Amino acid sequence: MTAYPVDPLENPRWDDFLLQHRSASVFHTREWLWALRETYGYRPVVYTTSPPDGPLENGLVFCEVRSWITGWRMVSLPFSDHCDPLADSPTEWTDILSHVREHIGRQGFRYVEIRPFSIWQPEGLAGRGLQASETFYLHMLSLQPSLEVLFRNLHKDCIQRKVRRAEREELRYQQGRSESLLRNFYLLLVQTRRRQGLPPQPLQWFRNLIASMGDQLTIRVASKDDHPVAAILTLSFKDTITYKYGCSDERFNHLGGTPFLFWKTIQEAKAQGMSQLDLGRSEMDNIGLIKFKDRLGACRMDLKYYRLGLGTMPKMLPSSPKAQLLKRCVGHLPDTILIAAGKLLYRHIG
Repeated sequence: MTAYPVDPLENPRWDDFLLQHRSASVFHTREWLWALRETYGYRPVVYTTSPPDGPLENGLVFCEVRSWITGWRMVSLPFSDHCDPLADSPTEWTDILSHVREHIGRQGFRYVEIRPFSIWQPEGLAGRGLQASETFYLHMLSLQPSLEVLFRNLHKDCIQRKVRRAEREELRYQQGRSESLLRNFYLLLVQTRRRQGLPPQPLQWFRNLIASMGDQLTIRVASKDDHPVAAILTLSFKDTITYKYGCSDERFNHLGGTPFLFWKTIQEAKAQGMSQLDLGRSEMDNIGLIKFKDRLGACRMDLKYYRLGLGTMPKMLPSSPKAQLLKRCVGHLPDTILIAAGKLLYRHIG
């Protein structure tokens, strides 16, 4: 079966297709893809079996990552928690993958990676050349119940009590996309990534997301006496709001800023008619983050990534001595160097 390449940034059929396909997410959108291209130079391409002269009936979207450090590969999609193949049967999208396999062989790419939210007949994927590469947890929170029920489903001690503490402390709540909110968010992000032993994402990435997504993006900040103590960034598409980034000043965690922001997000999403909150992926060894999402009342499920091809990107285990040494070194870098490292490195690890 013939597969045709489509430029999702230029072809209006892509936007029309996303609006009607039930599995389309914010990570498929032109706005997300534009920010990836503008920030990291990744070229997006969709492969479909639909002829150029008709409407799209299926599509797999990829970004071409061309790195002299980590090699060439096609990823669906970089920095995206999940990205379903938009096809109505496994036959359709595995046929497209067969075409992509030929393409990567001709172009010198090492492998293809897909990050499906749902999967059909996973036991048959090995026969198509797909091998599971990584497994995460994904949390989804239904917003269908009433606010009263949603609050009651929050963990009584770890979430409800902290929300009430934040209210008693009269934390200031702000939401939007202003430059001042972005600055406060990024200040907290640098602190948080330092604690995690990692450089922060480039500030330009967030500027590009704001420029492309407009009111689909919201930054929420909680402050105590004009000092930002916690912040989260969410994205919206159709009936789903997606939590993408969170950060805090750990000196003020006892004030309950982060639970307070999630409760505000739930309240506002309900008011906007959203039906679910996508809380994103978690590394399986990140017990603290997993427990926090569990305590929000979310449903936890496995999220598997798959690869097609011979190459792999080296992965350092978080618990390895090298990883621990690297984290300690990162923790002592000045902010300017830490930010510069993120600007340099992120385009190579998508």
